[in-house]
Parts: sequence; structure tokens; C-alpha cells
Amino acid sequence: MVPSQRSRFNQNWTEAKYQNFLRLLEARVGEPTRFRHSETPVFLPLGLIQSMETAGREIVGQLLNDPLYEAASARAIPPRYRVPNEAPSPLFVQADFGLDENMQPRLVEIQGFPSLYAYQPVMAECYREAFELNSPFTFPANYNQLLGQAILSDKDPKNVVLLEVDPENQKTFCDFAITRRDFGVEPVDITRVVKKGNKLYKPDGITPIHRIYNRAIIDEIQRKDLQLPFEWTDDLDVEWAGHPNWYFRLSKFSLPYLKHPTVPETIPAQPVPDPQNWVLKPLWSFAGLGVIVGPTAAQIAAATPAEDYILQRRVNFHPFIDTPYGPTKAEIRVMYIDMQPVNIIMRMGRGAQMGVDHNKGLKWIGASAAFIGE
Repeated sequence: MVPSQRSRFNQNWTEAKYQNFLRLLEARVGEPTRFRHSETPVFLPLGLIQSMETAGREIVGQLLNDPLYEAASARAIPPRYRVPNEAPSPLFVQADFGLDENMQPRLVEIQGFPSLYAYQPVMAECYREAFELNSPFTFPANYNQLLGQAILSDKDPKNVVLLEVDPENQKTFCDFAITRRDFGVEPVDITRVVKKGNKLYKPDGITPIHRIYNRAIIDEIQRKDLQLPFEWTDDLDVEWAGHPNWYFRLSKFSLPYLKHPTVPETIPAQPVPDPQNWVLKPLWSFAGLGVIVGPTAAQIAAATPAEDYILQRRVNFHPFIDTPYGPTKAEIRVMYIDMQPVNIIMRMGRGAQMGVDHNKGLKWIGASAAFIGE
């Protein structure tokens, strides 16, 4: 994207610098990270970053101001997962974009659920130190203040938990560890909280939980058939940092309702004459699970119930990053807090999708950070 910086970085790259980057990450997290990191960060022009930030805000604004969508998305929440006291807007939003052949952003998906907010700036700082970069960060100087306010509000950290399924064994534990270090918020297994009346307590049964930074994904809870100590429908005396209803309300379910230049045509799953030109996506899965690029007619027909799947017009994302192994694509995730853009996550790949399973054995792919190119 910024040819001079890309050329300079590639010429000065060494394996020793990359290994130093990984050592810095391990030292600052406290253990090795559990997913692959690219050998390079990505340099993006400020104008492109701003265009994606604006698009994400416009897309969410369009949905929040659409009464028909408001009603439809409310109905989309399964009754057993409908949490009371819903926030009027999502606290955390992620908008994922790819770049088409004209280098224009095209929305992959959008979600009202938190991501690697604590980890991403640490990763970027490690890239900068290991590779001796001087490009500007994509996150603001008061980033930790914004994130701390979003997670804690006015609550004592000892009464705030990061709620997750078996957090110690999640690939994203690096983010949980830094959240604990920087904000004093403990990761807690959702199956181990204690309910007394309409209140929740930490696993000790003594320390009350006043606010929940929710990272527990409904799809995983369902797949593992977990039994929780509370019902999602309970009217609990607790605040949510990231209300769970937005997992459903701002999601792949939203895509067919959007009319925006960055949004590829998206329709409910149904027979189409050219299935190879579409992407079949389950509505409620996470991290690319169940996504089929260029499905067959039989695969579309087998996607049941049909109302839990969508078809999105396939976009050939442009491989715009020059690497020693050939041009490489990237998915660009713009991260928001209260719809203020605060950071960017990069995922690089040369496979059909960005996930590691689609890029096994490849180098110069994986999680990465963005810097503002000049």
C-alpha cells in the first residue's frame, strides 16, 4: 500500500528480528502466544484508514436508525438468549474489510462483540521495537484510558470480570492476560460463577460481580452443550460491558439489510444459478467456522435451517502486500468503542480465507498490526 515503506521493510527484514518480535510478545504476555503472527506489519495510507472508519460508522448508524431492522434483529435473538436491560447501542463494534481489485474497502462482516482490545496495541509496540519502526500507530494516545472506561465504567476492578468459556485454554488468552495486568480484571470461566438470588459472584462465592466484560460466545456454549449457573434471561443485578444481545443484533444477520457502497450483495440462503460466485455463511458462528467460499448447490441446500445462513456475493480481495512469498491478502478489522474508531487488527493470508486453517504451512501470514503509512 505504501511502496517505499514496504520495500524498505522487506530489504531490512531478518529472521533474527522476527524471532526477537516473538520473544518480546512472549515476555509482555507472560507466555508464548497461541496463534501465528505474520513476519511483517502492514502500512496503510491514512486516507484509506479513515474511509474504512467512516464506512463502519455509517453502516452501524444505518442499522440503528432503521425501525424495520430494529424489529427484525430483536426477533432474531433466540428467546433463551435474550438478556434483559439491553443497551441502546453496541459498546464494542468490529468492522472487517477486504480490499477489492480497485483497492476499495468491501465489508466482510460486522459484529457487536469485543475482540483483542488489550492485546493489539502491545503487539504493535513489539513490531515497532523489534523492527525499529518510526511509523505512527493506528491507535490514539489515550487508548488505555478509553478501553479502561469501557471495561470498568465506575466499578472497582475486583468486582468486574472478563467472562469466557474456559479462558485459560482459549487461543486469545494473551488478550485476557493483558486485560488482567492493565485493568485488574480477572478472566473467569462462565460455568464457575455463582448465582445467589439475582446476583452473581466470582467462583469464591463471596466477591460480588458488578460488571461483566463479556467474551463468552454463544456459539461455543451451544457447541459444547455447557450448563451455566444462570439463565441469560435472568434479570440479574449486573452491568454488561458489551451487552450480549448485540452478538445477535449486529452480526452477519445484519448484512442483507445493508445498502452501502462497501457492502457486497447479501441475501438469505437460497438456490442461486451461480453458487460458485457466492460465499455461504452461518449466521451465528465465529472465527470463520462453517464458512464455504464458492459453495455447490448441494451445500447450499444442505444449509439448514435456511434462515440461519446467508449468501454473500464473492469478492476477489486484492493481494496488496508484497512479501518474499508473493502478493498477500489481508483482512482489515476496524475496532470501535462507542463507535469511536480506536484500533486496527490485521489478518494476512494467501488462502481462500484468512484463518490459520486455510493458510497452514505458509509464512508471512497470520495476525498482524497496522501502522499509518506516509
